Amino acid sequence: MSMIRDLRAVVRPSRPSLRKDSGAYDTTRDPTTPSAVVDCAVYRDGARVETAAPLAPHEAMRQVRRDGGFVWIGLHEPTESEFAGIAGEFGLHPLAVEDAVQAHQRPKLERYDDSLFTVFKTIHYVEHDQLDANSQVVETGEVMCFTGKDFFITVRHGGQGSLRALRHRLQDDPELLARGPSAVLHAIADHVVDGYIAVADAVQDDIDEVETEVFSPGRKGSPRGTDAGRIYQLKREVLEFKRAVSPLLRPMQLLSERPMRLVDPDIQKYFRDVADHLARVQEQVIGFDELLNSILQANLAQASVAQNEDMRKITSWAAIIAVPTMVCGVYGMNFDHMPELHWRYGYPVIMSVTVMLCVGIHRTLKRNGWL
Repeated sequence: MSMIRDLRAVVRPSRPSLRKDSGAYDTTRDPTTPSAVVDCAVYRDGARVETAAPLAPHEAMRQVRRDGGFVWIGLHEPTESEFAGIAGEFGLHPLAVEDAVQAHQRPKLERYDDSLFTVFKTIHYVEHDQLDANSQVVETGEVMCFTGKDFFITVRHGGQGSLRALRHRLQDDPELLARGPSAVLHAIADHVVDGYIAVADAVQDDIDEVETEVFSPGRKGSPRGTDAGRIYQLKREVLEFKRAVSPLLRPMQLLSERPMRLVDPDIQKYFRDVADHLARVQEQVIGFDELLNSILQANLAQASVAQNEDMRKITSWAAIIAVPTMVCGVYGMNFDHMPELHWRYGYPVIMSVTVMLCVGIHRTLKRNGWL
């Protein structure tokens, strides 16, 4: 049981970095590998069987059937023709093969006669100097896993989510790899969910930044809706994140709760830990969505308040200007018999009264907060 106690340290030595120079998101295909097969290896008694030349998938499977162990094949964006031979060699179900080639699948777990087909959505946080209405916050990819009794096949799609570092870490623990393909499935699930946790922390920072700017005291320059585009873009990215996290919760619960003949019972226990972390991320993402709704509504309310203040100021000045306009309109009429027209003090009295009325209205409006 020492292997089980060390399982988390092996598959989760540290949280992946989100920086661009991190190897966790290195997805360039090996230039020496012209096909979609990134790596193909046979593992026996927990150790990788070294060969003089790279193994072809059918050769690896022949060795496994003859000498035991299991084969792990990694592919990156294979075409239908590239994957057809592997699918036939390992007896993969046609529906699962179609999903693996076409990609853009929802996270799921499907059980076939001799294999499990699991789809994971990988999430990569896109670094940006400043969040704006056009910023891409998260980038998604896919990892599809075929788990059999003596084989494990991964099919990756997208520009991130390399499993090379994970493969090397697993190879450093022969006792874990001796548990077979289900140990690799758990390691990939744990790796993907750890990526979710790291991305959630980074998205939280972006939301905190937007929230601080929207609710900062004395903010006068931009409460007219200029932040609405940024908030809406961030909300769209959170929705993309949510689509990757939420559907995966049910497959993880199945892997952790239902006995499956292709999953080692000792390994199955640790799927509960993955499901628990995934549930926490899901709650966090749902909270992001609700918080962004509140921030967007608050921002729009601030814009409405600012517009109302402008309208009150315009109305106040219109009321002040109405007084001299009315007076000038009255004395601009061409009547012969207007008493004040020939009065010696008529003009200064009328001007004084006009100024006093304007000043009185201005002070009243200012005292009521309209100016």
